[in-house]
Amino acid sequence: MNDKSKIGVIGGGSWATAIAKIALTNAEEINWYMRRQEQIDEFIRLSKNPSYLTGVKFDTDRIHFTNDINKLVRTSDILIFATPSPFLKQHLKKLRRKLDNKIIVSAIKGIVPDENLIISDYFEEYYGVPKDNIAVLAGPCHAEEVALERLSYLTFGCSSREKARMLAQKFASSFIRTSISDDILGIEYSSVMKNIYSIAAGICHGLKYGDNFQAVLISNAIQEMNRFCNATNPLHRDINESAYLGDLLVTAYSKFSRNRLFGTMIGKGYSVKTAQIEMEMIAEGYYATKCIHEINEKYQINMPIVDSVYEILYNRCSPIMEIRKLTEKLK
Repeated sequence: MNDKSKIGVIGGGSWATAIAKIALTNAEEINWYMRRQEQIDEFIRLSKNPSYLTGVKFDTDRIHFTNDINKLVRTSDILIFATPSPFLKQHLKKLRRKLDNKIIVSAIKGIVPDENLIISDYFEEYYGVPKDNIAVLAGPCHAEEVALERLSYLTFGCSSREKARMLAQKFASSFIRTSISDDILGIEYSSVMKNIYSIAAGICHGLKYGDNFQAVLISNAIQEMNRFCNATNPLHRDINESAYLGDLLVTAYSKFSRNRLFGTMIGKGYSVKTAQIEMEMIAEGYYATKCIHEINEKYQINMPIVDSVYEILYNRCSPIMEIRKLTEKLK
């Protein structure tokens, strides 16, 4: 890939919008796929996303919009997927073009339901994309702060260090610092699991547990995450780096965290259905909880926090009782 490689963004939500903003700091133009033509029309009319990060203005002359995913794939070299994980298969359903000669970047901090596959494995297994052509975008980076150009850090994970460096260079700017890693699976699983722990933090917040307990919860969460990553992909990693611990902290504590908000509503007594309807956004951690719980049936790792969130969300156990039991297992 060269400096003229064309970037294509897939998704119309806040994270896709933030990624497009970052990409346009260095690229002259980008391609951008959104499923609904009316969203594209409104975007062009207003010079901004009509539904997400509405304070960010775009020069739409530098954006080639399309609601045809095949056209986007045909005209792009680097495909950045930034859709909620439960909808990924729906977006790809109309795809007729091969992806094996494209660089696939997953900015999806989720897991494919039913298959229980992280995004990189899904593209390799179902679309024949070589490992060296798959990258993962991770790190503590809320879309809302990117919109405000507050300093943020991104990590690009890829088995090809050359491609990871190329992507890092394309996204580095005055408000984005980038780094690279070859721990694709570890970064991706951490990005999935931090949403579960954020829901746990929200549930505890909704139940009026204080900062002292939240600190214990999150320190146990990073240990739990480390045990899972070591069991599923054993290699030397520093779990305290920003792609792991940093992303967990910002998701568990930030006012912008939709997973924490979802958990808070559950802790306050909302049903899962009611919380989902009122939020009007996807809490990836809801789907991740079931997927990670099922994957762990194979590994049998000690994961009391994931188990507690699963019992609350899927077996309708009382949040009060389940968290009370969890407090006896934390150190």
